[in-house]
Amino acid sequence: MNRIFLTLATIGNLSLVAAFVCGWQIGDAGSLSETARQAVSLHFLVAIGAGLLAMLVHAVALTYFMGTGRWIEETSEAYGLGAAARKQNIRLKYRALPGMIACILLIIVTGAFGAIADPASNTSMAGASTIHFTLATLTILANFGTSWFEYSAIEENGRLVNEVIGAARQIRRDKGLDTPAEPSSTQAG
Repeated sequence: MNRIFLTLATIGNLSLVAAFVCGWQIGDAGSLSETARQAVSLHFLVAIGAGLLAMLVHAVALTYFMGTGRWIEETSEAYGLGAAARKQNIRLKYRALPGMIACILLIIVTGAFGAIADPASNTSMAGASTIHFTLATLTILANFGTSWFEYSAIEENGRLVNEVIGAARQIRRDKGLDTPAEPSSTQAG
């Protein structure tokens, strides 16, 4: 999962940077020129895609923790391994969760202020473009930081999963459950 998450997080974060660069290059958004309107449209489309992709990355991380948590719980119960591994998995998940939620909220709020900052919007507010720029910067920084934190937690959780797998395999070996079956005489040769 480490490589998959690292790839997804890199693409998601770079897409946020691409949206930021598109927004930076708009110039005077209030201009009625076709070039300015096209730049705003490009920024809007890239930002929508980048925001969705970044939120998807956080959702994938949460889904991973939920799935491995369930697996650890069931495997620990089936093999009598105790609750320590599950408690550690829960601790990892809940340490990463606030960052995930904060990033998702930042993406949504940044988009909302982007809509308010758009001169073609029916809604306007003094300083909306400055607030949008500040939120966009904060969103990128928060997503990079949270992605690094999620990656670290996923890596630690992967070691935890491997420990549970190792313990379950050892129990199976000790009980003789992983020995090859004897070929039966009814099998065709």
